[in-house]
Formats: sequence, C-alpha cells, structure tokens
Amino acid sequence: MNEIILMTLSGNDKPGVTSAMSAILARYGINILDIGQAVIHDTLSLGMLLEVPKASESSPVLRDLLFKAHELQMTARFEPVDDDAYESWVSEQGKSRHIITLLARRVTSEHIARVTAIAAGHGLNIDSINRLSGRISLRQQPSADDRTKSCVEFSVRGVPSDDRALREEFLHAASELDVDIAFQEDNVYRRNRRLVVFDMDSTLIEAEVIDELAKEAGVGDQVVAITEAAMRGEIDFDESFRRRVALLKGLDASVLERIAERLPLTEGAEELVSNLKALGFKTAILSGGFTYFARRLQKKLGFDYVHANELDICDGKVTGEVTGTIVNGQRKAELLREIAEKEGVRLEQTIAVGDGANDLPMLGTAGLGIAFRAKPLVRQSADHSISTLGLDGILYLIGFRDRDTVL
Repeated sequence: MNEIILMTLSGNDKPGVTSAMSAILARYGINILDIGQAVIHDTLSLGMLLEVPKASESSPVLRDLLFKAHELQMTARFEPVDDDAYESWVSEQGKSRHIITLLARRVTSEHIARVTAIAAGHGLNIDSINRLSGRISLRQQPSADDRTKSCVEFSVRGVPSDDRALREEFLHAASELDVDIAFQEDNVYRRNRRLVVFDMDSTLIEAEVIDELAKEAGVGDQVVAITEAAMRGEIDFDESFRRRVALLKGLDASVLERIAERLPLTEGAEELVSNLKALGFKTAILSGGFTYFARRLQKKLGFDYVHANELDICDGKVTGEVTGTIVNGQRKAELLREIAEKEGVRLEQTIAVGDGANDLPMLGTAGLGIAFRAKPLVRQSADHSISTLGLDGILYLIGFRDRDTVL
C-alpha cells in the first residue's frame, strides 16, 4: 500500500487555511482519504488523512506543509498510519450510527460527562459533537422564568450492548439532572420527516379543556379526578370520557368562547408550528378533547388537519351525551396512518407528540414518538421525551440548529 499519514492542524481560524494546505497537496498529487474540521471560539482544528503514492517521497511535501503552517501561524502534526489500522477504519463504514441529543436550559460539564459515560459504557464511540443551540452571553443572567435553550448533539458509532438498559440509564440521568436525553438511530428518515401530529390538551395548550369546562359547571373536582386517573392509564379512556362529559350536562354553551380566550399556548408551540409550516411539513391536531377548541388553534397556528370530539349542544346547553366516534388512543394511531397515507408520507417520516396514556398508540406508530411533559408512566413507555424545554425543542431532535429556524 501507499504511505498513509494523518495531518492535524490547529491555531487561530482565518480564511484560506484549508485552501493553502490542500493546494500544496495537489501540487504533489497527494490523495486526501478523509477530511474534517471544527472551529471552537475562533480556534481551528483541521484533520486530513493523506495517501502518499509510492512513487513520491513524503519528506518534501511534509516540509512544504510545515513551512506553510508556520507562515499561517498554525501548528502542524504528522502521524503515520499503518495498513492494518487503516483497513480497520475502512471496515467500520456503513456500521450502525446513532444520535444522542442532550437538551437543557443550560448544558453543563456534568451533563456532558454523564451522557458520554453512559454511551461509552455501552460500547458507543463518539464520532462528532455539535452544538445546535445559539451562543449564550455570560452577561445574561438566568431569570425566574428562564426560557434559555441549550442543545448538544453527539453522533456515535456502534450498536448498544443492551438497548433497553441504555435507554433506562439515559431516562434516569435525565430525571436526576433535570435535562432531556434522546437516543435515535441516524438514518435517512431522521433527516427527512414530513408530518407532525399533536395532542392538544396539556401539549399544545397548558390546560385540560374539559377541566376548564367542569369548573364552569361546578363539577371541577369530580372531573379532575377522572382526568388524572385516565392520564395515568388507570381508567379506559372511552369510559372516562363519557363520565366526564355526562357531568357537564346543562352547561351553557356561551362559556366556550370565554374559555377559549383564556387557554394559554404551551411554551414554544407557536415557534415550532410556524417553523414546521415554513419548512413544508404537514401538521395535525389529533385530540381527545373538543373540536371547538381545536379549530381555534387551527385558525391561530395554521394546522392542516384537525380531528377531535364534538361537544353535543342542544338549545344552547351541553347535553352530556357523547356522539360520534370517540378520538381515543387507537383512533389517534389510525388517524396518523390515514393522514400519512393521504399525504404520501411513510410512517418512518412522521412525528407524534403527546402527554397522556391515550397518546401512547400514536407515539408508538410514528417514526419519532415524543412524550412531552408527560406523566411518569408515559415517559417510561415512550422512546423519547421532552420535559425541560418547550415544544420548539423538538426542532433539535430532527437536527435543526437555532440558525436554521426561519421565524
């Protein structure tokens, strides 16, 4: 084989460094087998794996590269690579790769140490590390309502020794450190999502609409107790829904407008949906709540599809009866499949976001299922969860940087 040399270059970043060094290599007919560079705080680290033909001598080219590095005020190092080491490196191409995404209000060294230790403990080797979030000024002090976002993405190579145990360790660390950690296979579908579906109550809005209706009807405590039991998976959703709606019998329909006006959007909801729409994603609300409120969100944020339950009203009063097909967990999963088929989108290209037990079927059906600020049972059952940041943190899970967002 030809001689193989690894060249690493470091120093203050400036325009023309890569051009100057590669021009010398071109002059000597040197082949570049691999190349990579990173810049951290205006400091460049550039690596090139060079193949020097047998007919050439490495000494003259290395001399010229050293002179040019000195001229550029850079430090250059050269390391020979033996044939076996090179072939071993080549044999690893095409092997399984995963993305670990670390999300927090502010990422610390403790967070990174814990995540990387877990990855190493399961035989995963880090290929690259990237910061997806924007730069943070040290003069900016955290407030009581800190909306700062930080995200670091790790590209790792290898197959986990125990996938379930790895995910459990990440989940435990996330809870202990108050961060979010996602672990995804790095494949073509991760980089080509096309459809995102959302639960509404306690996901897109920071409230349970039926609880708000119950307060107006004077049955708040009774409905809340049923809601919480259903969200924990203790009561069948259909039965719990019928019980709660029955308690609303006689409620004046005029209160719907008043409730709709006071429902708060979840942090990051508007930013997320606006960016998804601008980037050509299709979006849908699949809710076990009520169409009246989902339509309001559709008008405000621009969702393409809405599927929810009709609140039966007669003579200006809520009847307490349930009509039509209840949008329960299984129905949400069916609707996700139907919309994906209609849009010509593979299920692997879909994302589902929800917080309750009745969201688990659609989270499991989607290519990327995300439990958002969910109950412990749902967090443990879903493959991915976000509890620390707002909904716009989902953009990080599909690889977007802050500078990529359009709004």
